[in-house]
Amino acid sequence: MAPSIQTASPTKKPLSVGTALPYATRTAMHLKGLVPSAVEDFSAQEARAREQLRSKGTDLEKYIFLSWLRNTNLNLFYRLVLGNLKEIAPIIYTPTVGQACQEFSHIYPFLAPPNAVDGLYVPLNEVDNIGEIIQNYKESIPEGDVPEITVITDGSRILGLGDLGMNGMGIPVGKLQLYVAAAGLDPRRCLPIVLDFGTDNPKYLEDPLYLGIRQKRPDDAEFYAATEKVLTGLTTAFPEIFIQFEDFNTPHAFGLLEQWRDRILCFNDDIQGTGSVILAGFISAIKLAGIPAKDQRVLFVGAGSAGVGVAKQLVDYLVIEHKIPEEQAKAMFWFVDSRGVITANRGDTLADHKVYFARTDNGDTQCKNLEETLEYVKPTALIGLSTIHKAFNEKILSRMNQLNQEARPIIFPLSNPKTKAECTFEEAMRFTDNRVLFASGTAFPEYTIPETGEVRVPGQGNNMYVFPPIGLGAKLAKPTRITDSLVFAVSKALSNTLSADEIARGELYPRIERIRETSAQVTAAFIHQAVREGLAQSQKWIDLVNANPASSATSSAPDGTYSQAVLDEVCNNMWAPAESVQQLLPTKL
Repeated sequence: MAPSIQTASPTKKPLSVGTALPYATRTAMHLKGLVPSAVEDFSAQEARAREQLRSKGTDLEKYIFLSWLRNTNLNLFYRLVLGNLKEIAPIIYTPTVGQACQEFSHIYPFLAPPNAVDGLYVPLNEVDNIGEIIQNYKESIPEGDVPEITVITDGSRILGLGDLGMNGMGIPVGKLQLYVAAAGLDPRRCLPIVLDFGTDNPKYLEDPLYLGIRQKRPDDAEFYAATEKVLTGLTTAFPEIFIQFEDFNTPHAFGLLEQWRDRILCFNDDIQGTGSVILAGFISAIKLAGIPAKDQRVLFVGAGSAGVGVAKQLVDYLVIEHKIPEEQAKAMFWFVDSRGVITANRGDTLADHKVYFARTDNGDTQCKNLEETLEYVKPTALIGLSTIHKAFNEKILSRMNQLNQEARPIIFPLSNPKTKAECTFEEAMRFTDNRVLFASGTAFPEYTIPETGEVRVPGQGNNMYVFPPIGLGAKLAKPTRITDSLVFAVSKALSNTLSADEIARGELYPRIERIRETSAQVTAAFIHQAVREGLAQSQKWIDLVNANPASSATSSAPDGTYSQAVLDEVCNNMWAPAESVQQLLPTKL
């Protein structure tokens, strides 16, 4: 697997086939004697790459190896990823990407060859030059590889790790790899961006090897003025680009989404994506819980952007699907933050995003912690987005089991990475007598029930089930904006992708090995919904949906359905790595 070889092709695309380059082509390119004589097929390359990957002693070493491979042999990288997705996804994204971000300034030179372009780094003091930065990027990429999608962060709230500054670049890079692996976005047209707006984390300000600008973060006025310049420059240069906001701090996450969602094609995965994937798991859990949806009492631990985003989508689901009035549906939810249960009369000034769910029916009762709130609320579902490791301890889990003897307790510890998770799958199983309906935000191993030998598979509420099909659907249908009902349709579609075997095993999400199949189905549902709502701008997809309506669709209400014709065409538009070297060879040398 030699470094990329630049061909004389007029497209200027690098020929990255390494040891698979045919002998005749080597001769024509004057490479005879410059590389080993063996000509390998892709399977031999994969075997060598897999061997090297598994020989690495730590997950961070595996991350570095895979990053170098991606930047030197893109086709081999994605063949390896798609063939070993369950093994590799936790390396290129959570949980390993968290450590990679923390160490990003220390490992950056070893992630790609020198001067390789792997995204945009936009310093705060250069936002007035965003046009020049974008032009530099255009000149660095092959003709025709205009970005279709970008993931953009300022590194201010990376996973559950806090403010990592410029080091947060690992998140956009990782997210875009999942867009490609899960839904077939073209990797050559994906653009990771980090807004290097400083950091309030003294660890990085004092780190001599930190690669970002060394200053504190700007105030809100300067932040929003700077992001306005960046986003305006970006959408001017690439008018059809789909923008995903990622891992901004909570106020800015809500603020950017509110400011831009009706102006450009954008989406916030922390707010909308997390809510969508958890809603899909919640829909599946309600079917198995043993009590009606209207009787659920849902307690959230953690009241940041992700938690509130999830809860609002659950409210929408109860209103739309179960015809529960909004005020009644909202009253089914309680939130606990660092001060206790959130109430309107708690005595502190609530952040704007917390006001909607603040309780007004508590009288003089003020629960100060999770234990008190558990006894007060007696929840049927416990959802954690607190980033507090072991917040769901044995006492909490056992009490949830006791409170739900007539139904199965729903427990979703969703914080990332694993070191921030509220509990593990094994703990949830052991302390609920193996009755739990479980979904986590990070991957946990299967659990074998000692008494029976039965193997249970944990549900993972991984956003990669939803953001890749949203991105692919946005690229194809070109909706004017991403509405809440579009995201709701994605949740419904995902919950409908469970196979009969997965349902019989009590699983809440499809197996990760099927993600390309399920992504295509969810994308098809997204496109149908975009056309129903009059949002789609691509005439091709408008005509295809109108000619092939989903059989159960009777209105614009989101139901997650799709037609076979649309599904087939979605599959035809999903990028995949080449199967043979001939697909990558230029027509002329």
